[in-house]
Amino acid sequence: MEKIKSTTVISVIHKGEVAIGADGQATLGNTIAKSNVKKIRRLFDGKIVCGFAGSTADAFTLLERLEEKLNSYGGNLKRGAIELAKDWRTDRYLRKLEAMLIAADKDEILIISGTGDVIEPDNQIAAIGSGAMYAQSAALALKKHAAHLSAEEIVRESLNIAGDICIYTNHNLIIETIKQ
Repeated sequence: MEKIKSTTVISVIHKGEVAIGADGQATLGNTIAKSNVKKIRRLFDGKIVCGFAGSTADAFTLLERLEEKLNSYGGNLKRGAIELAKDWRTDRYLRKLEAMLIAADKDEILIISGTGDVIEPDNQIAAIGSGAMYAQSAALALKKHAAHLSAEEIVRESLNIAGDICIYTNHNLIIETIKQ
């Protein structure tokens, strides 16, 4: 049985704003299974935004666990992410989950993976999913050469560029922002 997968999620911190966005495509093999999946969620009373790539059910399990960690550590994103990554790597059940997360608050962006990685990306740009490198490349160029754009505009244009190139990324975008 083939798994539903593939997406593009990107987050950018720029000019006092954090934006995270994702396309809406879910792919089953080489077929579009759904075109309007919502892959962005707000956690911890809206102070933290997360995006996911990979298995949707697995991602929801991880988002619930991350929210538990955030509640345990008073909303400290880095500490919550590290504790989630530790559990994800060592817990027999969690270890089998196939997803990646980007989590951001007003100050930082983190990529969280099942291998125990919690990565604070360079240039305050993080991307995951099948179209990640297209979106990240576009965001790097826009941040450098179109600095007048807002974080939300950079995320939107980067996802549109990825959607033009990556067959697993569409133009049904969800974007959330947090002001610093």
